[in-house]
Amino acid sequence: MTWLLSNWKPLLCALLLFLAAAGGWHEGSERTDAAWQAKWYQHEKADQQAADAFEARARANEQRYQQNINKVLENGQRNIDQVRANADAAADQRVRDAGIQYAGRTAAAEAGRDSCTAAASKAASQHARVLAELLGEADRLAGVYAEAADESRVRGLACEAAYDGIR
Repeated sequence: MTWLLSNWKPLLCALLLFLAAAGGWHEGSERTDAAWQAKWYQHEKADQQAADAFEARARANEQRYQQNINKVLENGQRNIDQVRANADAAADQRVRDAGIQYAGRTAAAEAGRDSCTAAASKAASQHARVLAELLGEADRLAGVYAEAADESRVRGLACEAAYDGIR
């Protein structure tokens, strides 16, 4: 302890020198931390701006895709409506044609009643009626199948157009 009391000046100098160095180190550490914090803030800001720009581009693309799909849907529905209208017109024409054929058959049947071959004419008339009904049913089903095929084609083309619109 006596040695400590006699050599207190160099120890005090060493202690002061140590405290000054520690203070300088602490000050440098704070400056370095502040510099890194500023760099980190700039980095986060740049990342946020890039994310915002990406989101804006993605939203613009999504809106463009949705507009293309909406146009395709409108065109497809318009085409489907046209196919259905054509099918309805064809069905109406078949009904008119069947009415004309029936009127012709009844007129021929009435004329045949007065002849001596009325029985043969009646049998032929029944066979003709069965065949006409069979033909009419086949024609009706052909119309139904044609309408379904046309509608499927229109829907397929609309689907292709929608796919091409989002590529």
